[in-house]
Amino acid sequence: MTIYTSSFDDIALSDLTITQRVFAGLAMEDVVLVDGPSGRTFTGAQMMAAVKSLAGGLAARGLTPGKSVALMAPNLPEYCIAFHAICWAGGTATTINPTYTAPEVHHQLNDADAELLITVGPFAEMAGEAVQGTGVTEIVVIGDAPDGTTPLSALMGPPLEDQVPVDVTDHVAALPYSSGTTGLPKGVMLTHRNLVVNVDQMLANADLIPGEKTVSFLPFFHIYGLQVMMNLYLAAGAGVVTMPRFDLEMYLNLCTEYQTPRLWVVPPVALALAAHPILDTYDMSYVQQVNSAAAPLGADVSEAIAKRMGTRATQAYGLTELSPASHVSPSGYGKPGASGVNVPNTECRIVDPETLQDRPLGEDGEIWVRGPQVMKGYLKRPDATAECITTEGWFRTGDIGHYDDEGYLYITDRLKELIKYKGFQVAPAEVEAQLVTHPAIADAAVIGKPDAEAGELPMAFITPAPGQDAPSLGDVQSYLEGRLAHYKQIREMEVTDEIPKSASGKILRRFLRDRIAGG
Repeated sequence: MTIYTSSFDDIALSDLTITQRVFAGLAMEDVVLVDGPSGRTFTGAQMMAAVKSLAGGLAARGLTPGKSVALMAPNLPEYCIAFHAICWAGGTATTINPTYTAPEVHHQLNDADAELLITVGPFAEMAGEAVQGTGVTEIVVIGDAPDGTTPLSALMGPPLEDQVPVDVTDHVAALPYSSGTTGLPKGVMLTHRNLVVNVDQMLANADLIPGEKTVSFLPFFHIYGLQVMMNLYLAAGAGVVTMPRFDLEMYLNLCTEYQTPRLWVVPPVALALAAHPILDTYDMSYVQQVNSAAAPLGADVSEAIAKRMGTRATQAYGLTELSPASHVSPSGYGKPGASGVNVPNTECRIVDPETLQDRPLGEDGEIWVRGPQVMKGYLKRPDATAECITTEGWFRTGDIGHYDDEGYLYITDRLKELIKYKGFQVAPAEVEAQLVTHPAIADAAVIGKPDAEAGELPMAFITPAPGQDAPSLGDVQSYLEGRLAHYKQIREMEVTDEIPKSASGKILRRFLRDRIAGG
């Protein structure tokens, strides 16, 4: 058995809850939360007071350990306050994607056994439909509350001064739902220990400076936004500027206003930073690091960002089930195309998914991770939990990758997304990384199209670059010739206005498969 360990010293495991950990590092006199569009602010002391007051109100409403509250809202300072109030009162926060339909919200509310739903006015009508037939007895609205709902301000009560006691190793603090590639999303049970240790694992080499700000368009309902943007920065004595939705110009304006040293992005935004002409109108010299995560980023794009912005472009790797980080680029330095090295207390294996034998150094296999950040399991799904967590505690990520001789991990694809063309395995992410270097292609996705002779044909969906005509299939094939092995060549192509992606930036290949299946 070949086990790759961290080059960093192990960190001590903490008995703090996630909110106690955030409070321990909070910059009390500094502004720590800013609503980007309006400029509203909260100092650390104001945030702490609001958390304790809301926790008191939630406790008075009957929130006790073991009960869950649903949080469905865009990024706002009040999102941070509500999340930590739920945790401070001993509850479980189940975070819901606000772009879900009513049936999708209904499913999560029922599955999570939520008793309260906190949202915003524009989603109140849909929320009212979604809660029908669930255990939710009250809809609470941040800001102006429509008839039939309760304003969040009405829940503010006498402050709950102390953390409600919970077992940090077992109590579920956050219950996000994994997107998955098939079927309904599953609740990922993340304990206080999971969340706290991962904050400390990331801080061990993040070099965050107390007082620095970051602009977060990455949604807080997703683990990347919740942990890396919100909890990590607050626990480091830094601050968060929130954006309710992504807008490139607003993002660049806010980053410039707050002189943010680090930009945390996903591949579609990374592509924009590498190529969009609007960046030519901004002085981005204050940026020290651009970090992309949630999906692999090609080395060419990473190098293009670094050259254009005169900064370091890095990657990290993680999953919701890992709270989320298992790999980071140490101290903001990495290798083009690599997803970093193991964070402290983290072990990995590279395993052949068919034989379950470890693969040699440099060869691809499924990435297995073991460490204190691995989730407790999937809610009400012991079968799914047993499928991905071995009896020895290894979490089977479903991602394909390999290590180099310096301990850097390279992600090549998802296990279930590998295309099998005439017996050869084709990694869509590898082909996509080459496609987006074409000057006339802004974005791309690759899937396997069923074929009676070949098994699957690599098929590309592309969006043209601004001001460019879409290249033909022949043009693209000529461009890829010599860049990729012949069996990885695109066989079919479709031009589309947009590549479907999740809020975290992952390509939703199932939608593309459904498109070609429907003709």
